[in-house]
Amino acid sequence: MPTEQTRPLTLRDVSEASGVSEMTVSRVLRNRGDVSEATRQKVLNAAKSLGYVPNKIAGALASNRVNLVAVIVPSLSNMVFPEVLTGINQVLEDTELQPVVGVTDYMPEKEEKVLYEMLSWRPSGVIIAGLDHTEAAVAMMRAAGVPVVEIMDTDGKPVDAMVGISHRRAGREMAKAILKAGYEHIGFMGTKMPLDHRARKRFEGFTEVLAKNGVEIEDRDFYSGGSALAKGREMTQAMLERSPDLDFLYYSNDLIAAGGLLHLLDAGINVPGHVGLAGFNGVDLLQGLPRQLATMDACRAEIGRKAAEIVLARLEDTGAPVDSQIVLTPTINYGDTLKRR
Repeated sequence: MPTEQTRPLTLRDVSEASGVSEMTVSRVLRNRGDVSEATRQKVLNAAKSLGYVPNKIAGALASNRVNLVAVIVPSLSNMVFPEVLTGINQVLEDTELQPVVGVTDYMPEKEEKVLYEMLSWRPSGVIIAGLDHTEAAVAMMRAAGVPVVEIMDTDGKPVDAMVGISHRRAGREMAKAILKAGYEHIGFMGTKMPLDHRARKRFEGFTEVLAKNGVEIEDRDFYSGGSALAKGREMTQAMLERSPDLDFLYYSNDLIAAGGLLHLLDAGINVPGHVGLAGFNGVDLLQGLPRQLATMDACRAEIGRKAAEIVLARLEDTGAPVDSQIVLTPTINYGDTLKRR
């Protein structure tokens, strides 16, 4: 039997339950006006017992914004972005602002649609992954009239503010470390990079340094979809069968690198003596592998915290200068899979 639909609760319901006027209820719930502590608690207890939630849309009509921060990321299945969200939430949890997440699946057209829908609610700020967007998305962000922070990438010009790392620099630094360790025959495995701009920029920085040192990528493979760990095993096996002389494998992320490491260990290949390998992101979940994977920390939680701090500082508008272009420095963790020299 279907449940009977109930009407939305109103201020009058809270007023009747608490025994005070609707105006007093409104003052308490908006934290305005001179109300005694006893009356305040009476109203709050009544609202809580009823399950009453204030309608903030009405207040938003007056202020032209709601206490939401639009957070737009490519994926939630990739563990990188939940860590960014954790950083954002750590800063906003003691404020009236609430992050609301939209997912784009790395698709520019979907990002444009998500951004349009979120801006239609007039959020207090926007935090969005990357610096590469459609012209329409850029136009919407410029016209939003709220703080906009582009995160994860600093290789480009932001619409407003940005927090992240240089992925080209990250690629260059990893290439230098690999060459310094004496590896010369290098293969690369990664995602379909036309959609993942940050992976593409790392690859560009990586190959730039190799080329300057007379080294080329000898084999490469790309994937999309499916289990990244399983794909890493599968692609690594196939690449080494095609190119048995490779002595180093560079992966666009830690998950496929972890799959590669598991294949190498199962095949009895000496790591890092015969074949070295490295990923990217510094994912904590992979600390339990038989060997610690060489990787690079992408400063994910810190990026989230810094982005949220910029939004808060801009909204508070204290007149103090706000650093709105923050470039963080990732560090290489050599682990057990990249020789040091």
